Amino acid sequence: MSTKPQGDALPSEAGEARQQALARLSRAAYSLSAADARLRGRATRQAGALSLSHARVLRILAEEGALPVARLAELTETTGAGVTQLVNGLSEQGYVEKAKSLADKRSVLVGLTELGLARHRERERLLADVLERELRGMDDQALDAASEVLRALGGVYNQL
Repeated sequence: MSTKPQGDALPSEAGEARQQALARLSRAAYSLSAADARLRGRATRQAGALSLSHARVLRILAEEGALPVARLAELTETTGAGVTQLVNGLSEQGYVEKAKSLADKRSVLVGLTELGLARHRERERLLADVLERELRGMDDQALDAASEVLRALGGVYNQL
């Protein structure tokens, strides 16, 4: 029978290894966030550069077709105000166009222009090429595990 209270128990080696692995993951998440910030910075300084948020809007519009701003906000997982800013920037670059909805005059529909569709396709090709080059050493199982971790990190970020 143990005389040590459970709260005073030393962490096991497995527990320490887990804490170290989580610390490495935390540092990697911060590094990814910093890379995203650099990408957003380039998108504000360089004509034609796209942040991940801008690219996500283009991807959703390419997949779904023209959408009301409220639905686009939902699918991009951002606020109405946030998606309006994204749409305004994309509109200035000629990638999207806004039009009043015929079904609901209070609603604004956002759709891709031909230039926007071409930019989306170009970005998807670049992303596919970079992913293939940078992740060529990872098998499908590792990629699926990475996808699962990234989705879980999205949940972590939502709690911070």
